[in-house]
Amino acid sequence: MPILYCSAMLFDLDGVLVDSTPAIIQVWTAWSKANGVDPNTVLNVMHGRRSAEVLTVLAPHVNPEVEVRRIEGAITHCEHGTVAIPGAAELLRSLPHRRWAVVTSGLREFATARLKAAGLPVPDVLVAADDVVKGKPDPEPYLKGAELLGVEARECLVIEDAPAGIVAAHASGMKAVGLATTYAAEDLHDADFVVRGLQQVGVAEFDGKLRVDIQ
Repeated sequence: MPILYCSAMLFDLDGVLVDSTPAIIQVWTAWSKANGVDPNTVLNVMHGRRSAEVLTVLAPHVNPEVEVRRIEGAITHCEHGTVAIPGAAELLRSLPHRRWAVVTSGLREFATARLKAAGLPVPDVLVAADDVVKGKPDPEPYLKGAELLGVEARECLVIEDAPAGIVAAHASGMKAVGLATTYAAEDLHDADFVVRGLQQVGVAEFDGKLRVDIQ
């Protein structure tokens, strides 16, 4: 059983702490059809990336600022659209105050709403799409998360469900645990460790550090 030591943990949101998958698929598919974009292409490239960047690449003819708010708002407010990932509440409760943060590719307004809808705490440090210039796989979001927590990047451990997020974590000098929710375990091979559920991640304070047990 691997044991890691870190000073703070950084979590992606969708697919790691909350599950909005049905709403995401429903809303993006409807949007794609309405805007003449292949839904399968959108769904294949969107995970772990900011919606604005997906739109810039696949639908340069639309106004990204307007469409991002429309898409993320529809996902967030979809009835029963967001639930907590199994084990998320228990894991977050085991973490000391200001020793963890959320780093998401979504907008802050909707990220906060999804956490609340899932019954999860909103952390003091939340880095959202509107807080950075470049999104994942660029390291900027995770570096900003570490800076706001007052922790060296190399002292952070990331929990991610998407290859783009794992690339971002490693580019920032952090270790990454891949969570096989959105992608199959073999698609997360670049992660330092891969787990199938958050129940496989245990955290306890030890000599001023966080001791993370990977089962």
